[in-house]
Amino acid sequence: MGATSAVAATPAQAAPAQATSARAATAPATACPTGWGSTAKTRTVSTTEPVTNIRTGRQACYDRMVVDIPGAGTSGLGYSVRYVDQLHQDGSGHPIPVSGGAILEVRVTAPAYDPETGEPTYPGRAGRPLPGVDLTGYRTFRDARFAASFEGETQVGLGVRARLPFRVLVLTDRIVVDVAHNWTGAR
Repeated sequence: MGATSAVAATPAQAAPAQATSARAATAPATACPTGWGSTAKTRTVSTTEPVTNIRTGRQACYDRMVVDIPGAGTSGLGYSVRYVDQLHQDGSGHPIPVSGGAILEVRVTAPAYDPETGEPTYPGRAGRPLPGVDLTGYRTFRDARFAASFEGETQVGLGVRARLPFRVLVLTDRIVVDVAHNWTGAR
C-alpha cells in the first residue's frame, strides 16, 4: 500500500534564511476543488447487493465517507444526499439527534441486510454512532449516526461543522461522499 521513493545521497546545502522565508511567503497555497455546491444530489437506480461497511477518512481538502457495497459494480448504485434540518428515521419517522452545525442525510439505495434472509450485513443500530468510525481530529465531520435500513435503502445522518459544499462519487462497489473543509478552496 505504501509508495517507495529513492533519493540520491548528495550533500545538503543550506539556503539563505531570507530567501527561504521569502519563497514561503509568496508561494501560493495549494487550492482545493471548489464548485461542488450544497444542493441535493441524487442518482435514481438501486441494487439488492447489501451494504457491508461504512468508513470515513480525512483528506487535505475534505472529509470523506465511503459506503461499501461489494458486488454492486457501478450501474445499480443509487443515492440521495441532502442537507436536512433534522434526521427522521425511515419507517417510524422518529427523529434521530445528529451533532454538528448541519446534517447531511445520506441515503444509499442498497439494503444493510441480506434480502433473502433478512440477516444484517452491516452492524449499525438506529440512532447509534456508526460502528468503527472515530471522527476525532476531523476538520468537517462531527457525528455519524446510523438511521435505518428500510425497504432496500440504507439511511445515515452525517453531522458536519457547517453547511459546506459536498460531492458524491460512484466508484466500483462503493459510494463516496466528500464534504469540503470550507467554501473558498483554501487549505
